[in-house]
Amino acid sequence: MSDDTARTQRLQTLAALDQQALLGGGEARIEKQHASGKLTARERIDALLDPGSFIELDRLVTHQCTDFGMERTKIPGDGVVTGSGTVDGRQVFVFAQDFTVFGGSLSGAYAAKICKVMDLALRVGAPILGLNDSGGARIQEGVASLAGYADIFLRNTLASGVVPQISAILGPCAGGAVYSPSITDFVVMVEKASYMFITGPEVIRSATHQEVSKEELGGASSQSSRSGVAHFTCVDDRAALELVRTLLSFLPSNNQEPPPLLPIVDPIDRESPELDNWVPMDASHPYDMREILLRTVDDARFFEIHAAYAPNILVGFARYAGRCVGIVANQPNVLAGCLDIDASRKAARFVRFCDAFNIPLVTFVDVPGFLPGLDQEHGAIISHGAKLLFAYAEATVPKVTIIARKAYGGAYVVMSSKHIRGDISYAYPTAEIAVMGPEGAVNIVYHKQIGAAEDSASARAEFVKEYRSKFANPFKAAELGFIDAIISPRETRPRIIAALEMLKNKSVPNPPKKHGNIPL
Repeated sequence: MSDDTARTQRLQTLAALDQQALLGGGEARIEKQHASGKLTARERIDALLDPGSFIELDRLVTHQCTDFGMERTKIPGDGVVTGSGTVDGRQVFVFAQDFTVFGGSLSGAYAAKICKVMDLALRVGAPILGLNDSGGARIQEGVASLAGYADIFLRNTLASGVVPQISAILGPCAGGAVYSPSITDFVVMVEKASYMFITGPEVIRSATHQEVSKEELGGASSQSSRSGVAHFTCVDDRAALELVRTLLSFLPSNNQEPPPLLPIVDPIDRESPELDNWVPMDASHPYDMREILLRTVDDARFFEIHAAYAPNILVGFARYAGRCVGIVANQPNVLAGCLDIDASRKAARFVRFCDAFNIPLVTFVDVPGFLPGLDQEHGAIISHGAKLLFAYAEATVPKVTIIARKAYGGAYVVMSSKHIRGDISYAYPTAEIAVMGPEGAVNIVYHKQIGAAEDSASARAEFVKEYRSKFANPFKAAELGFIDAIISPRETRPRIIAALEMLKNKSVPNPPKKHGNIPL
């Protein structure tokens, strides 16, 4: 055989293998994927990355299993598409599970492909994006597939806090497979098409005799509103992938870089006169804290995270003068803004993410305390509340705090107060900073006097008025230097921007240690 002939044959073999890899499980399975409302792995990558930027790796890799007749069925790529590309011109690494090939099930070779791109992402300092659509471990490979999952989990853990990791759940994700997304920073799910759970409905029915559907057990709605496992839900694949692109626009590529800085369009000195009357003087009247955020951030754009979970606290990304910040805000419209178990967990995780990736924190406070109740105490509100305290105290990024109204007791301390290294603290004239609300305080401080009074109701009202004038206002805290200034609500935006500019070169090291022991 001549050299030319051999070369031609090899090129033909390569072309055939490439075509087979591009088709995955074949036309019939691709049509089935489309019929279920889902994109294929390659279509998802095309929708996620900048056009023409994808560089594929390991396209020709196949499994090495020789049991159960598997040696007769080998498809190039082996059920996962891996490589690198760009999003808005910035480097990312991606893997997309291909449900058309062996149901997207994971083999040893498949896991090695994912591990390779994760290792590359860590070497170059770029985000890792996982597009999940898999039936789980490939049973035919036995322990080799379990070892593959473990290899991925290890890399998720080592990459945590080094490069952003985002998981899009675009189909099934069950059993041990769920641990990889749960370690990553953000989880996006698709309504009616994706689900996550450790044990499925059949196992639960067998073990506990409980009847539950996949959607009820681990669908997007359940995991976003009840468990908090999912941060976002979207209507379809394309919406989910567009959301991932938007999320990346707020994030640095790694923990050694600042977040992206955009050109300033919204005026730095813009005031919002309508905010002067937005917060009710009566501490029992609710209002929407989200409206304050929208009136102060750049272009009224607040990218909320975990919107359906623990709505008594708001977290998300926004910009001030083009600079990305993480926002944490009590929501008086829900549970009066109380901190409960779920809100504490939600905010603590977000604060730690921002601190890991150099994103300043802006905190809006209106909190009457921790939610009382037997279920909260037995559910370990002590430990969960301490998570938020630990996260804020540990954080070394710039921290700016606005006290809008109530800031009572331990919840005042926890919400980025100066006592746990908050940098700048402002208060509105409506702020009430005290050990507890006036009504509760007078029942303790003036208990005897109220009991001895002829008209106990009138006496209590007078004592409440006296306590409020002495303590339930921002002036005592200002006298003690616990807040830096009492500001007019209309000037919130320029004040925050000035504080962030002042703090942009902040450097506060924590004591040398391997890591802290957060109350998990």
